[in-house]
Amino acid sequence: MSTDIQERCDTIEECYEFMLAYAAQGLPSDAASASGGEIREYLRRVVAAANGLARSLSVAVKQDNLEPADRYRAFFQVVARDASDSLAAIQLVLAQPIISSQLIDNLNASIHLRALLTDLFLVSEILKAQPAPARPVG
Repeated sequence: MSTDIQERCDTIEECYEFMLAYAAQGLPSDAASASGGEIREYLRRVVAAANGLARSLSVAVKQDNLEPADRYRAFFQVVARDASDSLAAIQLVLAQPIISSQLIDNLNASIHLRALLTDLFLVSEILKAQPAPARPVG
């Protein structure tokens, strides 16, 4: 699997795990706590990772000659929609002056974010199982 895709997946999964811990803290605000200072940074990293995710997946299909390509492309359109929907929710949270644990708990429960995570788990497993592309002998 492409290093770029794996890094994007890891970033999104790490943020989700951090958000679970943040939600459990019962913080009324992201001010005045160490994890409160980190939550916005984690969310910004997810925005960066999710932007361009579908493009990276499409590149992997071409570079690795994955077949049947039309099946991969169709699913990657789903990933793109789920990433877009997740980004809308994450960016709404980032726009808030205060990010409480309850707000993050609600974001965690978002079907959009869960769909994206499930997509990424599926993609990761499928791409890991692909044989390495043959290298030209020269």
